[in-house]
Amino acid sequence: MTIADIRKNAQDKMDHAIAAFKTGLTKIRTGRANPALLDTIHVEYYGNHVPLSQVANVALLDARTISVQPWEKGMGAKIEKAIRESDLGLNPASMGDLIRVPMPPMSEERRREMTKVVRHEGEQAKISVRNLRREANDAIKKLVKDKHASEDDQKRAEADIQKTTDKHVSDIDALVAEKEKDIMAV
Repeated sequence: MTIADIRKNAQDKMDHAIAAFKTGLTKIRTGRANPALLDTIHVEYYGNHVPLSQVANVALLDARTISVQPWEKGMGAKIEKAIRESDLGLNPASMGDLIRVPMPPMSEERRREMTKVVRHEGEQAKISVRNLRREANDAIKKLVKDKHASEDDQKRAEADIQKTTDKHVSDIDALVAEKEKDIMAV
């Protein structure tokens, strides 16, 4: 493995860490409805637990309501039960074949709690990025120790990896600030 391979690998893994962080942020509830909020819910379907999106169409009715349209008639009650029993604190209402999931308004205290959760998730993502930096630097040091690269190459590569790390950390900070602003908006 060369220094360029190590740098590319670290860059890719840091990009994946940010993508995972973004996915995690979609599951954190704001006052607004978001169909991705229901992605974690699984429904029993002929003895198997499958994601909600595989048994129903999930869409937005308006800014505060998610609609769930089951593809089979008998699935409505099971979907409604799965949403109600999830840890999201949602209370679905069935209207014929359509299930409406209204987003309850969030209190000021709950909003502050959610911003703390967002900050914590952001810190975990930063830790992940920094661990990837450390792994890349260790791999480069091993190349130098095994005499496959010079110390000058090591210094340049470590500086490049640090720049990449700083960029990803600032991206995480921007995502956290944007999500906090979204949560605190009434």
